Amino acid sequence: MNRPARLNRVLLAILGLLLLAAGLLPIAIRSGWLPVLGPDRPLVPGTALPPTWVLYAAAVAGLVVALAGLRWLAAQLTRRPRARIWRFDTDPATGSTELSSSAAAKPFVEEVRSYQGVHDATAVLLGNRAGPALEIVVSVEHDGDPADIRTRIRTEGVPRLRQALDLDSLPARVELRFTAATGARVS
Repeated sequence: MNRPARLNRVLLAILGLLLLAAGLLPIAIRSGWLPVLGPDRPLVPGTALPPTWVLYAAAVAGLVVALAGLRWLAAQLTRRPRARIWRFDTDPATGSTELSSSAAAKPFVEEVRSYQGVHDATAVLLGNRAGPALEIVVSVEHDGDPADIRTRIRTEGVPRLRQALDLDSLPARVELRFTAATGARVS
């Protein structure tokens, strides 16, 4: 459910390798492992300022890196798929019924939130009536029983939603997240 995770891992690995290379380069120069650059030679010849075009190129490169960083940051935001409209029409001459997928998932979410040990829950109904899918994210309290919650979702919640939507099958994917919150104590 965390779509930018693969991109994050690749970019972090590349950035890590670049930083590692940048850190090892001065060590390699100083110890003489790179004979092209001597340890006593300056990195750039002279002390004069570079040509103006070099400064502009560095500014553009910095801007491109900054914009790429902002794009990467924007990719980190949690994105939910947009709600779709499901049409229930067996005979167009008699009319049709339309239902928003977010409205269909709302009672299911409220039911899951009422389960013992659940702190919060969200669900997204994806696809259309011909190929539906349900993605559920449940925040479990630290004293909640994840196995029991998952079993109740599989045996009670999803079948009830499937029956309400008149679906033959409803593949569901459950992601459990744990929170430090505790449930109400009964004395």
